[in-house]
Amino acid sequence: MKSKEFAELKEKSSEELSTALKDKKAELFNLRFQLATGQLENTMAISNCRRDIARVKTIMRQRQMQA
Repeated sequence: MKSKEFAELKEKSSEELSTALKDKKAELFNLRFQLATGQLENTMAISNCRRDIARVKTIMRQRQMQA
């Protein structure tokens, strides 16, 4: 995720961030399942997904601290 996409995440509402977090967690589960079954070709996808989850959680936490 580039800084442009990170800026777009900051513009989303709290509900949209929660939905994005759920989607990313489901994606991470699927990637881990593919890794376990030997179907995953790009292992960096797991790292990228984990970073995306961290970015969403960071934005959510920043908003919580501002409130």
